[in-house]
Amino acid sequence: MAVFEEKLHIVMFPWLAFGHLIPNLELAKLIAQKGHQISFVSTPRNIQRLPKLPPNLSTLINYVNLPLPKVDNLPENAEATTDVPYDVVQYLKQAYDSLQEPLTHFLEFSKADWIFYDFVPFWVGSLASKLGIRSAFYSIYTAPCMGFLGPGSVLTGEDSVRTKLEDFTVTPPWVPFPTTVAFRYFEIMRISDSLSDNDSSVSDTYRFGAGIQNCDLVAIRGCTEFEPEWFQVLENIYQKPVLPVGQLPTTGFDDGEGDDTWRWMKDWLDKQARGTVVYVAFGSEAKPSQEEVTEIALGLEKSKLPFFWVLRVQRGPSDTVVLQLPEGFEERTRGRGVVCTTWAPQFKILSHENVGGFLTHSGWTSVVEAVQNEKPLVLLTFLADQGINARVLEEKKMGYSVPRDERDGSFTSDSVADSVRLVMVEEEGRIYREKIEEMKDLFVNAERQDTYVDNLLDFLKTHRNTACV
Repeated sequence: MAVFEEKLHIVMFPWLAFGHLIPNLELAKLIAQKGHQISFVSTPRNIQRLPKLPPNLSTLINYVNLPLPKVDNLPENAEATTDVPYDVVQYLKQAYDSLQEPLTHFLEFSKADWIFYDFVPFWVGSLASKLGIRSAFYSIYTAPCMGFLGPGSVLTGEDSVRTKLEDFTVTPPWVPFPTTVAFRYFEIMRISDSLSDNDSSVSDTYRFGAGIQNCDLVAIRGCTEFEPEWFQVLENIYQKPVLPVGQLPTTGFDDGEGDDTWRWMKDWLDKQARGTVVYVAFGSEAKPSQEEVTEIALGLEKSKLPFFWVLRVQRGPSDTVVLQLPEGFEERTRGRGVVCTTWAPQFKILSHENVGGFLTHSGWTSVVEAVQNEKPLVLLTFLADQGINARVLEEKKMGYSVPRDERDGSFTSDSVADSVRLVMVEEEGRIYREKIEEMKDLFVNAERQDTYVDNLLDFLKTHRNTACV
């Protein structure tokens, strides 16, 4: 007689940034494919902006809309980090923390077995515990990033190992092997606000620490074959179960929307020579300064290579600093380059055979998409975990960082041009082109990804009614 396997009900509660929402949705799709029920909780506007679900999963992934409470200094309709300037994100966190009550109400009647939560809602673990629901801290940040940040006690400030910014530029004492993985001074300077309390009343580091301490399981985007030593660090410092969920390669369901946009882009790309176009994009979070945009533009011009640049000129309608291209730049590069200031289908662009390299901020979803499509990487970091990601890619010869001033992060148009040509054209940059091809199977092997999801589900089933720690 066939044994009936009880299906899980998993709630997912990602932070309001598309670099978080999308990896959460990718994992949700992989779990739903196994027949389990997902409640994907976010705000109405973000849910509307997510990619369409494949028809076979639409009954298994249920979107739960929680309207975002109004708070002072947060513009109307701002529901994601992409909608507001960087200094306003703290008020978005404040509004997000106010979702505690409606989320509690939903969970009380949800019959959920597990809730997966992000670093911002550090309060979910203890809330879930009171309701008898198991909780997983799901990090879209990689094992090297989390390993570098350190134990919960360091992040919450109980252990004061790091007292100054320079402490973030060296290998921490809990990492037992030689590595270059650390922030450069200008990288930690740019995110120094995340190390102290802000108008959301809680620092980002505290959110990470408390989130890790209060969960039953830590689930990490990544795979042990790519970064085994860093997963070992996490097990040592967390003293609780740590499970990789795989690299989560993009599986976008093409519903035919945006075809007109893609059509003109494809037409332009089709006219270029194979492997010659540099694709330039810095994700939904990073907005370069005006000085940086000028140097990037002049660098692309000097590189003499065709380019397709997706440039965010402002972060949401309330952003008063609108970026400008250098005078005469568009006329001088007409026909050789495109600057797109609206949404663009990144995965489709990267999959085009005439794209030969990617100038990127090092956000991990972009990295995975580049590896999927065998595009070598030129790295230009701006925010968050990007510096740590760049060190990992440099160590593994998968990417080359544009040379910059250590203190202020400034760079020149010549360094942009030289870096792009090195990685895409020159003989001494061949290693970067070869390494990306070499790593592809490690990132996109469907069988391996499936095994990670199966292992995760086995753990969730086994521990659904028992404490894990």
